[in-house]
Amino acid sequence: MSVAEEIKRLHELHQAGALSDAEFAAAKARLLDAEPYRPGDNIGADITRLRRSRSDRWLGGVCGGLGRVSGIEPWIWRLLFVMFVLTFGFGLAIYILLWIFVPDEELIGK
Repeated sequence: MSVAEEIKRLHELHQAGALSDAEFAAAKARLLDAEPYRPGDNIGADITRLRRSRSDRWLGGVCGGLGRVSGIEPWIWRLLFVMFVLTFGFGLAIYILLWIFVPDEELIGK
């Protein structure tokens, strides 16, 4: 998700009353002051940042989270998992394990 999309989402949450004025301003400042993320800069940190996506999910949000961390489109991850399920059979097991053990994305403003 781009910074503009995240700010738009924050604005929608603020308009809906889910975020106070102070929370909205702090979250917006945090987004604007953040250093741009470049996939592959620090692989170890990337893996610890892996979270299941709340906004880009079909089932558990695993592919959306992998897409955010790796910089690869989530639809490519979905295609890979389907191919592994159909050819080798272990894609479903890997997806379920990731669904269980990868934590869900935190909500902004909690």
